[in-house]
Amino acid sequence: MPAGIVSYGIYVPRYRIRAEEIARVWGEREDMAQNLNVFEKSVPDLDEDAVTIAVEAARNAIKRASIDPGRIGAIYAGSESHPYAVKPTGTIIGEAVGVNHELTAADFEFACKAGTAAVQACLGLVTANLVDLGLAVGTDTSQGAPGDALEYTAAAGAAAYIIGREDLAAEIEGFYSFTTDTPDFWRREGMPYPEHGGRFTGEPGYFKHVTSATRGLLKKMRTIPEDYDYAVFHQPNGKFPVRVAAQLGFSQDQIEPGLVVPWIGNTYSGSSLIGLAATLDVARPGDRIFLASFGSGAGSDAFSIRVKDGIEDVRDRAPKVRDYFENVQYLDYAVYAKHKGKLRL
Repeated sequence: MPAGIVSYGIYVPRYRIRAEEIARVWGEREDMAQNLNVFEKSVPDLDEDAVTIAVEAARNAIKRASIDPGRIGAIYAGSESHPYAVKPTGTIIGEAVGVNHELTAADFEFACKAGTAAVQACLGLVTANLVDLGLAVGTDTSQGAPGDALEYTAAAGAAAYIIGREDLAAEIEGFYSFTTDTPDFWRREGMPYPEHGGRFTGEPGYFKHVTSATRGLLKKMRTIPEDYDYAVFHQPNGKFPVRVAAQLGFSQDQIEPGLVVPWIGNTYSGSSLIGLAATLDVARPGDRIFLASFGSGAGSDAFSIRVKDGIEDVRDRAPKVRDYFENVQYLDYAVYAKHKGKLRL
């Protein structure tokens, strides 16, 4: 029996800071937003962290398909900003959404692709008929040091996917992963902000791994870019996914529905999965979606997804991605710094 996505849900905080406000404070060029193709980014509220954001996304996923939480037999939460160094995020999510305690749970960490790794783990358990449903979450309140280039993009958001075998909204036809030890981005224990290799994060990191995973899956599936109606690539900024899509033969029309980073920033573990959710919000039965995540360190997970008839039953029953682009509240840099804990007394 095929397995795939039974339901999905996302959450993005309503607070935003414009890229031009960050540039103003640090005396950067006014065209920074255009150069990155990121015009504003989400900011967590004072009482929000990767757990609370994940809970909201999971509740939306459960609501979208009227899922009985007791059917969930696995919870895997992917993040690089788990609020506890020793205390699982997944158990808190499970308790908050009301799952049966007879389940397996664990936290994943692989920079920005921990969420898609969680999807793979749930898919394995579901396909093996070891659990009825699995809940995979990618969630982050990502960090960027004051004045660092990351500060223009590091955002907050989460995506939750319920993986199963029945009543599918979308079938996962296959996946392919490409992984190497490439230290392009890292944060040691106790460090408040990550470090990165500057331009080294581009070609040896993002582009090498995303193109390798994509070409590997296309070969495995015996497909070409034209076989897909949509494509979603990890979005560290607004330029990389556009460039890698063109390199691989995907068109701007294919990636446009899922290109959300210009308006919410890079939500790290939630990034590609929120882009997938935005695409599912508009896709129709029979459409095919190509998805490729990326996580520094480094690796990429690529998926071939076919939308099923079940999408019509769940699409409008929970907030869509574009709903989180509305009713936003903008912060100046001082309040943003307070929200992000950059000011320490």
